[in-house]
Amino acid sequence: MNELQTIKRRFGIVGHSPLLDRALSRAVRVAPTDLTVLIIGESGVGKEAFSKIIHALSPRKHNPFIAVNCGAIPEGTINSELFGHEKGAFTGATHERKGYFETVDGGTIFLDEIGEMPLDTQTYLLRVLESGEFMRVGSSKVLKTNVRVIAATNVDLEERVAEGKFREDLYYRLSTVPIEVPPLRERKEDILLLFRKFALDFANKYHMEPIRLTEDAANLLLSYHWPGNVRELKNVVGQLSVLAEERDINAEQVLSIMPKLRQGRLPVSASPLSLSGTGRDDFSEREILYKLLFEMKHDLNELKRMLLEMVQLNKLQLPPGLAAELGISGEQMMGADAHGISVRDPHAADIPVVSASGSPIIVHAPEEAREAEVREMEEQTLSLENMERELIQKALKKHRGRRRDAARELGISERTLYRKIKQYELE
Repeated sequence: MNELQTIKRRFGIVGHSPLLDRALSRAVRVAPTDLTVLIIGESGVGKEAFSKIIHALSPRKHNPFIAVNCGAIPEGTINSELFGHEKGAFTGATHERKGYFETVDGGTIFLDEIGEMPLDTQTYLLRVLESGEFMRVGSSKVLKTNVRVIAATNVDLEERVAEGKFREDLYYRLSTVPIEVPPLRERKEDILLLFRKFALDFANKYHMEPIRLTEDAANLLLSYHWPGNVRELKNVVGQLSVLAEERDINAEQVLSIMPKLRQGRLPVSASPLSLSGTGRDDFSEREILYKLLFEMKHDLNELKRMLLEMVQLNKLQLPPGLAAELGISGEQMMGADAHGISVRDPHAADIPVVSASGSPIIVHAPEEAREAEVREMEEQTLSLENMERELIQKALKKHRGRRRDAARELGISERTLYRKIKQYELE
């Protein structure tokens, strides 16, 4: 543990989360080796920081380190960027060029967003990992390199493999030692520590008094979903430091500057497509209201059923008029007998209640009524699924099929989005 604290101080890592410590411990243990590492985590969790720690603690620490974002390089030029090219290999290749694997020989190369790498480039990379050999674009000469590869991804590579978008052999070659960096919402104990660090850093850089949070403001940050993770928190601290007039900031002041933080407090239950904390500006709020209404109706039916069961089990009597409020309407009345009115309620078994005159009302729940309740619940589930499907379609259409952007807007992981696309056959 003391070693981890030393590592944290050396590299500026803030946090006491057990999940963070586990990831950091694994990085420290694998650093002295030459094994390939796959860092897994959402966007903004600090995957590149882990790659730098591994390089700095390795025998290659005095050799070059380079970070390459595979998703930011056009498909037509990524082979040239990574492996180099010969003069005249393609239009615009006026001279030969060394690629990153050649210039970083003896060092470490960090391949971020490895899931975005084209399939043909994956073939070249696999050969480098297995034999250290590669060829420049437009050349037939085999070159050698001694480079340690650290890859990172914020998508589920196994799903990419299943979709035929990522080589299975490359996936197993890259994931020799996987390291999973936890999202900020799973290390809430670190949120306020990070806030104070970023506030002090910003104040020192721009020579101002650091901002401080009141208790309600701190609770607001703790309740937020943080889809952008540590990167988003750092941006929030920067905006509050510049825009807040007072240095002691309460929740109302935070929301006046950062209204999107309010979305982390919506009373939406956890679901496969939770919309809390997405920070969407122009995505219609009507869909959120629909979802809330469907869930509230389900909860109301469940509460009604539980209440009537309690009345039955405890042989209680309901006060006059409450039967009507529970949905026992005139249309449900089945007839009368010497004791009062016989009523059918689809949400409970036979339960004694009382009428306004004090006469008992017999509430029946025959088998067909219970089947009707099941059908109603199934219809509600289908309605929610249809709404979920519609939301996903809108997000994909808005972002022109870019799943990463759509997942970010919906407030879900790309892994969940891929699963939903497959479930609803939206390919």
